[in-house]
Amino acid sequence: MAIKKYKPTTPGSRWKAIPDYEEVTKSTPEKALVIPRKRTGGRNSYGRITSRHRGGGHKKMIRIIDFKRDKRDIQAKVIAIEYDPNRSARLALLQYSDGEKRYIIAPVGLNVNDEIVSSLSGEIKVGNSLSIENIPAGVPIHNVELKKGAGGQIARSAGNSCIIMAKEGRFAHIKMPSGEIRLIGVDCSATIGQVGNIEHETISVGKAGRSRWMGIRPYSRGVAKNPHDHPMGGGEGKASGGLPRSPWGQYAKGLKTRHKKNQSNKYIIKRRG
Repeated sequence: MAIKKYKPTTPGSRWKAIPDYEEVTKSTPEKALVIPRKRTGGRNSYGRITSRHRGGGHKKMIRIIDFKRDKRDIQAKVIAIEYDPNRSARLALLQYSDGEKRYIIAPVGLNVNDEIVSSLSGEIKVGNSLSIENIPAGVPIHNVELKKGAGGQIARSAGNSCIIMAKEGRFAHIKMPSGEIRLIGVDCSATIGQVGNIEHETISVGKAGRSRWMGIRPYSRGVAKNPHDHPMGGGEGKASGGLPRSPWGQYAKGLKTRHKKNQSNKYIIKRRG
């Protein structure tokens, strides 16, 4: 994948940097594997806005993705790499030897016509899903389960991967994309490789209109508001606004929000940086 930049022939193209989609081989999704996406505009069941700056945007369909990889010991062939508007990663469309089709997250190096398999123990090959117990330390993995059979929850966005640091009894020491080191059961499964579309972070939207196509509405900076509207508002001239915080007063830089009695604290060996 490469990033395309444009000559500044218009104000919108001056900063625009978008992927060239060279790796995408199919332009329409598999009809049997999509469902409609219902929109909320950021509103909850009472009709109140709970997520701000959402609304509008192009219609999208949800692709049904196999995060569990529970079709064991059956060979699957990659028949297409597709774009998914709901995530930063690309999708790989698999066709199993019994004819069934499923979507998975496409890792780096997985190409059309490659054959992969999901098994408790198998070959260490990009795209194969194995039990953590049978994956050597130091191998990059993604789509990692936190609980056996629950499906992958960790390292699913573009460019992410985890590393197995060590194994000790029933648990493996896994280094997360954030730098946190966490205990995860060796009976959980993970997929070999790093999630593809690595250059996603270098994309530049380029103009406000494209944010609207993506369903993101405009927002105002806190320092540009009046004191009555935001804790960072007010002051003479271009005041800095003091300590960064949310409209409701919660500090936005460095405040620990994790509950100190969280049940999963015992599984965290080293906190993220």
